[in-house]
Amino acid sequence: MKTNRFSRRQMLAVTGASLALGLASRTAQAKAAPISFEELYGKIGVLGMSFSDKVKQLAGKPVAMKGFMAPPIKAEADFFVLTAIPMALCPFCSSDADWPADIVVVYLDKAQTFEQANRQIELKGKLEVGSWTDPNTGFVSLLRIVGAEYGVA
Repeated sequence: MKTNRFSRRQMLAVTGASLALGLASRTAQAKAAPISFEELYGKIGVLGMSFSDKVKQLAGKPVAMKGFMAPPIKAEADFFVLTAIPMALCPFCSSDADWPADIVVVYLDKAQTFEQANRQIELKGKLEVGSWTDPNTGFVSLLRIVGAEYGVA
């Protein structure tokens, strides 16, 4: 009976290759495509808004975006609204038909306390596209970034 034995060099080579593949996979997952408010919609007209080709291509993928945190509805929450410019009031609407072209809803993995600093932030997370009603708040959104992390830009 013949047993296959690996030499120490072979084991180190296999281990090194496995680590390199794992690192490459995590790096690819962490790579977020930048997107701006100007790139969200292809057309905005009397019949409504249509998503841009870039948004359609990035649906379900990691993205990075810069903007301003709108004043949250309550101090501690697991979501906020990202706006193109600083705002004094929360821009949430009751219907996606009235959805402003310059906001994106951002969902975090867990609730946190927000501080309103009116400074530009940068965030990364997965882009979700299409009309959706939050079952907890009843808010309707067209675009969301989920599993987001953010910091000062």
